[in-house]
Amino acid sequence: MSKELYIGSLSFETTEYDIEKLFSVSGTVTSVHLIHDNKTGEFKGCGYVRMSSEAEAKDAVASLDGAMLIDRRITVSEARPKKDKPQPGGYKGKSSAPPAAVGSGKAAPAKSAFSKKPAAAKPAAAKTAHAKPAASKPGTRSAASKPTGAKAGFAKTSGSQNGKPKTEKR
Repeated sequence: MSKELYIGSLSFETTEYDIEKLFSVSGTVTSVHLIHDNKTGEFKGCGYVRMSSEAEAKDAVASLDGAMLIDRRITVSEARPKKDKPQPGGYKGKSSAPPAAVGSGKAAPAKSAFSKKPAAAKPAAAKTAHAKPAASKPGTRSAASKPTGAKAGFAKTSGSQNGKPKTEKR
């Protein structure tokens, strides 16, 4: 049995002094904690008492469970261990790194989800002006005037070979 006891069905006029006075009959009281609502601060009608030894705590449960305090019959029992409530959201101190290799003697560096630096914004590339050929020869085509289906270097022109007009002899 633990040294901490739960007290239920307390009157709303009950103070810590009243509980300490009642439980001192069974032994030395080390602390008293009354439960209040977190939002409103209103007393919930229950609390905890910590006794100095387990023997005193057993005696308090045996003698005070069902006793009258102010205007109510109280319940006294052994306090259950506090449950761990999951915290909403957040990092919670957990590392995203895999555990270190067993027996390697070296610990893997811890990587945190928050250690990544945001990527620096790259400056926008300046638009380059395409230079036009200085002097184009008659009968030749520039790169911009190539047909869309033609492969680079294999542009076909009707009636020409190597950029020269084809002449037929009669």
